[in-house]
Amino acid sequence: MSAPLTGLYGSDRSLLSPLAARMADRGILKWVIALTAALGAILEVIDTSIVNVAMPDIQGNLGATLAEVGWISTGYACANVVMIPLTAWLSDRFGRKQYLLFSLAGFTAASVLCGLSTSLGMLIFSRVLQGLCGGGLLAKAQSILFETFSKKEQPAAQALFGIGVIAGPAFGPVLGGYLTDMLGWRWIFFINLPFGILAVLMTIAFLPRDVASTTGDKRVDWLGIGLLTLSLASFQTMLEEGQQEDWFSSKFIITMAVGAVVGTAFFIWRELTVESPAVDLRVLKHRSLAAGSLYSLVLGMGLYGVMFAVPIFVQDYLHFTATQSGLLLMPGALASACMMIVMGKISGKLDARFLIACGALTTVATALLLSRINPDTGTGSLFLPLVLRGLGSVMMFLPLSLATLGSLPKSAIAAGSGFYSLTRQMGSSIGIAAITTYLAHRETVHRANLVERITSTNAAAQTRVQLLQGNFSLHTADPVHAHQQAMSVIDQTINGQALLLSFADVFFYVALAFVVTLPLLLLLGKGGNREASAAAH
Repeated sequence: MSAPLTGLYGSDRSLLSPLAARMADRGILKWVIALTAALGAILEVIDTSIVNVAMPDIQGNLGATLAEVGWISTGYACANVVMIPLTAWLSDRFGRKQYLLFSLAGFTAASVLCGLSTSLGMLIFSRVLQGLCGGGLLAKAQSILFETFSKKEQPAAQALFGIGVIAGPAFGPVLGGYLTDMLGWRWIFFINLPFGILAVLMTIAFLPRDVASTTGDKRVDWLGIGLLTLSLASFQTMLEEGQQEDWFSSKFIITMAVGAVVGTAFFIWRELTVESPAVDLRVLKHRSLAAGSLYSLVLGMGLYGVMFAVPIFVQDYLHFTATQSGLLLMPGALASACMMIVMGKISGKLDARFLIACGALTTVATALLLSRINPDTGTGSLFLPLVLRGLGSVMMFLPLSLATLGSLPKSAIAAGSGFYSLTRQMGSSIGIAAITTYLAHRETVHRANLVERITSTNAAAQTRVQLLQGNFSLHTADPVHAHQQAMSVIDQTINGQALLLSFADVFFYVALAFVVTLPLLLLLGKGGNREASAAAH
C-alpha cells in the first residue's frame, strides 16, 4: 500500500478520514487534495474578473454613479491583497485545514450576500467580506500543493493547479456575460454557492486533520497587521482610483500615496524586529524566492495587462459585447490548458530559466503582433496572438512557480507562497493602472497630432470633408447642418484612430518590458528535477 501523503503530513494515517485513507491506499489521495485546493483558488480567480462585465447592469439596478460602482471592484481588490501575505500566519495559528474551511465557507456566504444585496453599500460591504475570505485561497492552495507533493511530483501537481488559475480569468468574463444577459447580475454571485459547498465538503473529507501547532500561544502582532492593512489598502486604492481621480492632482490620491509609503516603511521595520511577525519577511533571504517574486511582479504587469487591454480594445473599438469579448479569449484559455499538460511532462527535465525565457519571448511576439492592429483588425487577426499569449503564459507560470518555491524548506513554503502570490497580484494591479493611465495619455497625444492635420491647407483632409458634406447634402437643404454632420464624422474617425494608435503603443511597450527584464532570470535557480518525468501525467 502507498503512503497516504508525502511532505508535510508524512504517512500518519491518524490524520486522515476513513474515506481519505481508502483513497490513500489507491494512491490517488494527493491528486484529490490537489483538485480540492485548486477548486477554491479557481473560485477566487474567476470572481476577480467576472463582476466587471456586469457593472453597467449593477449601476442601473442600484442607481449608482460610475465612480460609486467602481468600489465594488476596489473594495474586493483591497481586501484580497491585504489577506494574501497574512495567509501563512493565519494557517499556522488556526490550522491549515481550519483556515481553508473558514475561507471557503466565508467566501461562499459572502457571495450569497452579494447576490442578495439591495443597496450599493450592502454590495460593497459584501464584496469586502468576499475579498477577505477569498484572499488566502490562491496562496493557501499553492502552499498545500508544495506541502503535499514530493519534488518529483511538483510539475504535474502545479500543472493541474495552473490550468484553473491561468484559464479562470479568461472564462470569467464569458460566464459573467452569459449569466448577466440570461439571468441577471445577481447570478454571477449565486453561481458560487454550489461550487463553494462542494469545495467545503471536499476539504472536510479529504484534507488531513491539522497537526498540533505551537504558534497559537504566541503574541499576535496586531501592529504589524494594522500597518500591513494601511500600506496595502492605501496602495491598492491609489491604483484602482488614480486614473478616475486624475492621480496626484487629487488630495485623496496623495493621501493614499503617503499612507502606502509610510505604512510600508514602518511595516518592514516592524516585521524585521518583532519576535513573532504577522508576515515573515525573513523568507526573502532565499535568493530563489526574492528573484522569483520580483519577476512575478513583472509577469503580473505584462500578462494581466494584456488580458485587461484586449477586451477593452474589442469593446471600445470593435464594439463587441461582453460575451463576445469573453468568447474571443477562449481559444487562448484552451491553449493554456493544453500547454499545462505538456509543461507538466517537460518542466522537471529542463532548466526553468530556459522555459521562462521561451515564454517571455513568446509573449513578446504576442505583444508585437497586437501592436500591428489597424482599422481592418478583426477576430481573425486576434486569434494567433491570443493563442500565443496562452502558450507563453503557461511557459512562464509553471516553471517560475517551481523555480521560486520548489527549493524552499518546508517551514518557509507557506510564507513564501503568500509573498509570491502577493507580488503577482500587485503586478496585475500595477499593470492595469499603468495601462489605463497610459492609454488615456497616448489617446490625448495622438488625437492632438491628428487634429493638427485637419487644416484648410491639407488637401486630402479638405477633400474628405467635402465628400462627406456632399453626401449629407442629399438629405438636408441646410449646408451648415451638412457641414456639421461631416465634421462630426471626421471627429469620430479621429477618436477611433487615436484610440487605435494608443493601444498599439501599449502593446509595444509591454513587449519592450519583457525584453528589458529578461536578465532577471539569471538570478533564479535552475528549478529542474530529473525525477519529475516519473510523476508527470
